[in-house]
Amino acid sequence: MILSDTKILESIQNGQIIIEPFDRKCLGTNSYDVHLSKYLAVYDNKILDAKKHNTIREIIIPEEGFIIEPGTLYLGVTQEYTETHNSVPFLEGKSSVGRLGIDIHATAGKGDVGFCNTWTLEISCVHPVRVYAGMPIGQLIYFKVDGDIENYYNKKQNAKYINKTEKPVESMMWKNKF
Repeated sequence: MILSDTKILESIQNGQIIIEPFDRKCLGTNSYDVHLSKYLAVYDNKILDAKKHNTIREIIIPEEGFIIEPGTLYLGVTQEYTETHNSVPFLEGKSSVGRLGIDIHATAGKGDVGFCNTWTLEISCVHPVRVYAGMPIGQLIYFKVDGDIENYYNKKQNAKYINKTEKPVESMMWKNKF
């Protein structure tokens, strides 16, 4: 079951959902709009290795915007820091962003209960597009959890993305054992 705007507000008021900064105008019928921060990153190497730490290079979006190009994976990040303690957050791209040919996540649209951070975005495009810091980029949709939670993300010993950040975070796949 997807939380409605009133249920999202109720969860914010009781501390079960935290969105910082929060702007009431960004609350939709059953979602909350999030925005692209000024930070992007690209991988240093063209060939990535799942068993090795792949380093990234930071890009700061200037006031006049930054043109993203097809064939490059850009890591972006939301301006909003979020915490979710009683529901499962899903991040979806806004339709207006999709209509520009921009995808904001390759596979990682679902958060876990207990996720407390900004959202790293896996941005790609089908043709060049100028993007801007602060532009609406996605929307968070919250699904109600049925049952008790035993293993919150922010309390898992092997959680790889728990360090609070305002910048994009590269893949930590190399920390897995395989």
